[in-house]
Amino acid sequence: MQKDEILEGLKKAIEAELTGYQFYKNAAQNVSDPQAKKTLEAMAREEMGHFNYLRKQYSSILEKGDYDFKEALEKEETPKQSSPIFSDEIRSRIKDVHFEVSVLSIGMKLEQDAVAFYKEMAQKAKSEEARAFYEQLARWEQGHYEAFARELEALKDDYWAANSFVPM
Repeated sequence: MQKDEILEGLKKAIEAELTGYQFYKNAAQNVSDPQAKKTLEAMAREEMGHFNYLRKQYSSILEKGDYDFKEALEKEETPKQSSPIFSDEIRSRIKDVHFEVSVLSIGMKLEQDAVAFYKEMAQKAKSEEARAFYEQLARWEQGHYEAFARELEALKDDYWAANSFVPM
């Protein structure tokens, strides 16, 4: 992969991480569930960590012509609970969780796009370190996707029934 192609890929990745950060930050400010607020805030911090690390890599390639992997990309530990996003209390008001369900759907799309992009970058990477770096990002984003998908699946039937939705 040529330097210009790497820089262009990193620009896209930086933009995607910033978009994810803004989305999770705004979602955390607008959900009423305290557990979801904590989880989304942690995800926002993790996306900002990715953003800063990718900017560092962009600068390194621009200045030195190669990645700088001296410092590892650290993973924010998302709070552990039985449900990955929401507390059990959300079921008591399932009819009115439209925003929360939208957060899950949009989050899944953001994470799915990120996984595909990082896998593509890993395939194009020339060095083993760069390949491992992008594969690590893809795995983290895949974990976010899977958490959203499990949560949406767990809520979907009750949410649809409470709102008299008919499957398409």
